[in-house]
Amino acid sequence: MKIAALYDVHGNLPALNAVLEELKAVQPDLIVVGGDIVSGPMPVQTLQRLLQLGEQVRLIRGNNDREAVTVFDGQPVIRRYLPTPSEQGLNEMRWIAGQLTRAERDVLAALPEQLVLQIEGLSEILFCHATPRSDEELFTFMTPEDRLHDLFSGVEQEIVICGHTHIQFARQIGKLHILNAGSVGMPFADQAGAYWLLLSPEGHEFRCTRYDALAAAQELNTSGDAFARQFVETNVLKTPGAAEMAEMLEGMTRKYR
Repeated sequence: MKIAALYDVHGNLPALNAVLEELKAVQPDLIVVGGDIVSGPMPVQTLQRLLQLGEQVRLIRGNNDREAVTVFDGQPVIRRYLPTPSEQGLNEMRWIAGQLTRAERDVLAALPEQLVLQIEGLSEILFCHATPRSDEELFTFMTPEDRLHDLFSGVEQEIVICGHTHIQFARQIGKLHILNAGSVGMPFADQAGAYWLLLSPEGHEFRCTRYDALAAAQELNTSGDAFARQFVETNVLKTPGAAEMAEMLEGMTRKYR
């Protein structure tokens, strides 16, 4: 059995389509989408594209998907481990929520926070968005090992797949292997592309799918999202470096944990 783990698409439909095209050759048995699906320039189109895959895909909920539902419902956004949204951030959330139909809102609201699957030859695998206990908590390849022990205390599986911080990396504490799949639509990496993870009985493989950034920029810029150009400039035409962003995220962790 092969599983493709696609995390943090963030409404970047061109990046998602590029990965799905590559998966035609890979032929995974299952695609797991690890949350933060709609928070970006093409939220509804991205969600609908994934739903078209039917039984080939399993979705879990990310913090941004949860917040889209919160804003749709007219409730305040409350965060514990992340900064309070700026007014610009709230306006973007309102625009995303405003694109959703009631049915699409209900799809997001019903998504599970975690998923446990088995691959022959490997132990059970736990898929979550950020950590097993929260869809918001931050950790990176720089996080001290003692804090990892705290974050993953009580996990019964030997493999955990996560995302949220948009950086591909692997960590190990004792017998527990922690893999961050990276981000399809909004990666923090030294080269632009759509980052994802392939799991098989042979182990794991970090993957990156290159796609036409200029064509993607044109498509995203015509989405109707007032913040699309900023998204394109900082996440498609170029990307923030992994080390730089890991240091920033670690600073946030110290402040908000």
